[in-house]
Amino acid sequence: MLVRDCVHCYSHKGLNIVVDGNSGAVHLLDDVAFTIVSEIKDGRELTDFEPSEALEEVTFLIDEGVLFSPDLTEVPEPQTSVVKALCLNIAHDCNIRCEYCFAHEGDFGGKRELMSLEVAKQAVDFLLNASGPRVQCEIDFFGGEPLMNFDVVKETVKYGKERSQELGKVLRFTLTTNGIALNDEIIDFVNNEMYNVVLSIDGRKEVNDSMRRTYSGVGSVYETIIPKYRELVSKRGPKSYYVRGTFTRNNLDFSNDVLHLVDQGFYEVSMEPVVADEDERYALTENELPAILQEYERLADAFLASKKQNKPFNFFHFNVELKKGPCIYKRILGCGAGHEYLAVAPDGNLYPCHQFVGQDEYVIGSVYEGIKKTDLKDQFKNSHVLNKQTCKTCWAKYFCSGGCHANNIKFSGSINEPYEVSCIMERKRLECSFYIQAALSLEE
Repeated sequence: MLVRDCVHCYSHKGLNIVVDGNSGAVHLLDDVAFTIVSEIKDGRELTDFEPSEALEEVTFLIDEGVLFSPDLTEVPEPQTSVVKALCLNIAHDCNIRCEYCFAHEGDFGGKRELMSLEVAKQAVDFLLNASGPRVQCEIDFFGGEPLMNFDVVKETVKYGKERSQELGKVLRFTLTTNGIALNDEIIDFVNNEMYNVVLSIDGRKEVNDSMRRTYSGVGSVYETIIPKYRELVSKRGPKSYYVRGTFTRNNLDFSNDVLHLVDQGFYEVSMEPVVADEDERYALTENELPAILQEYERLADAFLASKKQNKPFNFFHFNVELKKGPCIYKRILGCGAGHEYLAVAPDGNLYPCHQFVGQDEYVIGSVYEGIKKTDLKDQFKNSHVLNKQTCKTCWAKYFCSGGCHANNIKFSGSINEPYEVSCIMERKRLECSFYIQAALSLEE
């Protein structure tokens, strides 16, 4: 029996695209084949169609298991979870004030504090032990603003490299910064030691400075950080980085912010929708969705144009790998928050991810005692797409992995109930990505 729910058919600018969600296959079809697939999805049987070349093509895809394919019933190859990565909230403090900051201006709703070197070293030891036989592990330096605790960052990297080498492991480091504290010494350190670096900026000066303000309220964050980011990127060579922005109700034309950042010489860009209560002046709601979806389409056109002009840039959400993407285990479980990925607060407490830090009910253990709330760990591990009723019939489930746990809890009240506004945006980003890849394939 054909599985119709997870097949998605759409046309964009003359291209007919069909996504088979269960297999992850994406097909570019001519008008006749596309019509046949659309009608099968709507309930017609294969035997209802007159024999034709297009029908043979569709039948072949079905027989190959890449169209109307059956879904999984359980997580394949069950594995014992190990902790692969830690987010070290190295500083619960910040040197700027962002209006939309989920960390309450960097202090996560508590006192302003910096992580001690002792806690940071213990976090390294916890990760290297909790990762079991896994060779490659990762530590993300986060905040607040991690460069406010730069000396501990440096010493933690030194200690982590020594300990991981002793144990035959590879420990990679990443860092997220607002750029204010960057100087020549820090830029050189970041470029030498960080596998990846995330540079926070929201785009155009007026957009960035309206939401990301200096501590004193005087001066421009944008003008302070732009030259520092340029210097860091120019010295970084082929190493990974990306500039990461947040768009709000106040800049629904956010494609202009992406393109502005590209014009400034930053060719790896992410622009994320703000997460905020609906009563906030800058929040995104269902009312803003039509404009947001249209903007993603505009950005896709700009992306394609940049490729054709041999001046390409990468937009994070359009980088969907169809041939060498994540394994099915990863597609089902997603980010691994709560069991493979944990956040560490300055006091050493462990949380499912950085968005839960400061919420006492989500303390899952500590770097000294390890994971103590195994029931909470199991809750996060089992909150995957095969256990989310809404996700079961969604064509995008193996691309988004059920969405963000924190957002689901915040807006839907349950870790197992996806936040629909976020789902709609994710599906549109996927449509744009597949359209881009289809258009580029026709030029090869």
